[in-house]
Parts: sequence; structure tokens; C-alpha cells
Amino acid sequence: MNRVTHDTVRAVQWTGDHLRLLDQRRLPGESVYLDIPDAAAAASAIRDMVVRGAPAIGITAAYGVAMAARAAPADTRDWLKVLEPAMERLAAARPTAVNLFWALGRMERVIEAGGMDLPAALEAEARRIHEEDLAANRRMGELGAALMGPAGAVLTHCNTGSLATGGYGTALGVIRSAFAAGHIDKVYADETRPWLQGARLTAWELVQDGIPVDLVCEGAAASLMRRGCVGWVVVGADRIAANGDTANKIGTYPLAVLARHHGVRFMVVAPTSTIDMETPDGAGIPIEERDASEVLSLGGQPVAAEGAGAWNPAFDVTPAELIDAIVTEKGVVERPDRAKMTALMK
Repeated sequence: MNRVTHDTVRAVQWTGDHLRLLDQRRLPGESVYLDIPDAAAAASAIRDMVVRGAPAIGITAAYGVAMAARAAPADTRDWLKVLEPAMERLAAARPTAVNLFWALGRMERVIEAGGMDLPAALEAEARRIHEEDLAANRRMGELGAALMGPAGAVLTHCNTGSLATGGYGTALGVIRSAFAAGHIDKVYADETRPWLQGARLTAWELVQDGIPVDLVCEGAAASLMRRGCVGWVVVGADRIAANGDTANKIGTYPLAVLARHHGVRFMVVAPTSTIDMETPDGAGIPIEERDASEVLSLGGQPVAAEGAGAWNPAFDVTPAELIDAIVTEKGVVERPDRAKMTALMK
């Protein structure tokens, strides 16, 4: 099978003067693209979950800086001072995804380098970030599928596909490549409460690309593994610490515990831009806590007893010792630890 057949979704699109983002809050019922004209709108789109997934957030932020530069006065001299408010607003949109800060750092270096036409240089850098992400995802897909080998079926969590990246996907990129190679014949996708990214987004992507998918409640994962239904758990990451501890969508950590107990291998797929060597371990990763209403309601309708509270962390941390392999565009790290992560990043 041709892998392009299983790669049809593009959620982040640059038109030449503004962004178009597929509004992921409205999937799978509607496929609606929003025009994002400036950095403030880009920051709001990140914060409000119009766009989500660490790589896609970074790409969106980079284009946000480019749009801010386009809107600046033509006679601007101190570009960093002029663009700093927009960059700070973008940086504050979501705290856990390190790709956001990585992308803004790249844009800042372009600003510091100066040049005759800085807006054009910033747009070119944002395009590079976008294109490099897609290329990295293709490479990770190849590496992960080769490591996986024949697996029958896999289980994934949250959404790590084209909707979460510049295209193809991280964990879903591996799944796309493995399906095209005949290594897997089915995907099980967790619903992923409270935003239901698995139900609304991952299932939608896989259906669009003709890959068989069965949806499961998170609570069914243990029984699925006990029955021997899956060969691998394949997930993405929003930040990876220097020792290999990994922050991903809430619910990932218990999957790793279950996988280890049942002898199912556990793969994390993420570009090296997600690796934060300045954070020693998972304890140092900031975990975003979102509004309780996301847990207490569903689609705007209350589902909990009136007066109940809720704890709503958006991410959890999986210790490195529970991870069998981290797949990046630079290579695969099996049984990750600090020394192996350092060697990879060198």
C-alpha cells in the first residue's frame, strides 16, 4: 500500500498572509476552518483548543510571530521590543508543550539576527518549522514501524496524528507506516476524557484514511491487554525530560503501568523538539490544570451532580523505566535513561 493513501488531513494551513486552522473543537460533526489573522488570534486558538498537539502548537506560534511582524510599522527598528508582547502572549497560551517555547526560540533567533526584510525572514522560518515537522514525522513513522514489526493491533491514546502536527503525525505516523507495511491490521483508540480527543479526533482521522479503528473507554484498556488483543501501546509526548520521563495527555501513565504488567511494549513517539534537556526529570515538568467544567460537563451539558468539584490536570508523567522505546527523527532510544537521551541530543 502507498502510505500517501493514509495521509489526507492537514489541520494547519498557511495561506501566504494568514493561518487557516481546522477547528478541532467541532470535529467530528463539522470540518470548519477558521481564519487566524494575527498573533492574538493564534494565541487564543492555542489556549482554547482550536489547535492542539505539541508540534501543531509550535507551528501555530511560529506563524503567529510572522503575522505580528507583518502587522508592525514598516520603519520598525527595535523588532524584538515590538514583537515581544505578541511572543509573550503566545508563550502563555499553554505551559506544558515544550514545542511552543522551542518554536518561539527559533523565531527569536531570527529577530536577533536582523536583516533587510525581517517579516519575510520570519515567515520563511515559520515555513521551515512546518516543513521540518512533516519530514520528521515521516522519518519517525519509518523508524517506529520497523521497530514494531508484526504487531496485529495497537492501542493509542489522545490524538497524535495530522491534527496534532504539521502532517502525518507522531504516534499516528508510526501507526500509518505500520499499517501501510502490513504490520498492523487494527487500531484501538482510547476515548481520552475529558476532551474526547480519541473519540472525536483519532477515530475521525483513521476513518478518513481507511485504517480500521475500534474505540474503547480508558477503563477497558486492562481487559484488552489481558486478552492479548494488542502488541504495542503507541503514544505521543508534549515534553520529554532529560532522563526520558515523558509528559503526555492525562491517562498515559496508567496505560504504561498496565502495559508493563501485561507484557505489552510501550512506545513514545515525538520529535527532538519535544525533548527538554534543561528539565532533569518528570518532576520538573509543569502540568497544566484546566477548568473543572471540562470534567463536570460534556458538550456544554452537565454530567455530574450539582455541587461536585473536579480535579482536571491536562497531562501526567510516565517514568522512563516504563517506556520501552522513544522514537524520534534522529533515532530510536530503547529503555531510555539520562545517558542515552544525552547521546541522542548530541
